[in-house]
Amino acid sequence: MTQSPIRCLILACGNTLREDDGVGPWLAAWAEERFRDNPAIRSIALQQWTPELSEDIAAAGSVLFIDCAIDAAPGSVRLTSVEPGDAPAALATHHLGPAQLLSLSQELYGSIPRASLLLTIGAASINLREGFSDIVSAALPEARTLLEQAVARLLTPTPKP
Repeated sequence: MTQSPIRCLILACGNTLREDDGVGPWLAAWAEERFRDNPAIRSIALQQWTPELSEDIAAAGSVLFIDCAIDAAPGSVRLTSVEPGDAPAALATHHLGPAQLLSLSQELYGSIPRASLLLTIGAASINLREGFSDIVSAALPEARTLLEQAVARLLTPTPKP
């Protein structure tokens, strides 16, 4: 059996035991259920993004990264484009950001997705606790809507010139 190509790869990171930091995996689980009947969409949630993901990224038509943001207003939901960025000279850590993962995919596999987006939700707290702060809980409907719209946008074929 031939596996369908992944047209939209959803990559979330976060720790579900660190309050709002778990919003990425929570949204990835929601997306997995929401898009379960579409084999062109794949969702992966991890505690951190690692270099091994570069192969999946290189093979995908598009990628949507999801994470909490500690440098944003709590509960704020943002969707931004991501371009390849400087890869660390030496991979001294296993954690990479979206721009570095795109660069690594390009360097190792000679390919990156045609479109890459980052969905972030501003964290109010990353204390040791399961669940979300009230402000992040209140932002979840907006985040789900934006996630759904982003996936639809990423699945839309690029017009040929």
